[in-house]
Amino acid sequence: MPREQRVGAIRAALAVALAPVSLEIEDESHRHAGHAGAADGRGHFRVDVVSEAFAGLGPIARHRAVYAALGDLMTTDIHALSIRARTPAEAG
Repeated sequence: MPREQRVGAIRAALAVALAPVSLEIEDESHRHAGHAGAADGRGHFRVDVVSEAFAGLGPIARHRAVYAALGDLMTTDIHALSIRARTPAEAG
């Protein structure tokens, strides 16, 4: 899947599972050119997601919710993922 489509697929998966009030996705793959993990074509991404779904969850549970939402994308299209997961109250 081309990189532009990967960002779209990530956006769609997170939107369905977490109903974010804010979602930013950055493809950081270009920063990892030549990295062994990038050799298979999977990408490096950063997500900043604000969702009420994170209320009452600790950091690990929030990350697990993001990973669960992304499902197979984590094994087919994503090599590395940097996550910032906050509630609307935390985002201010």
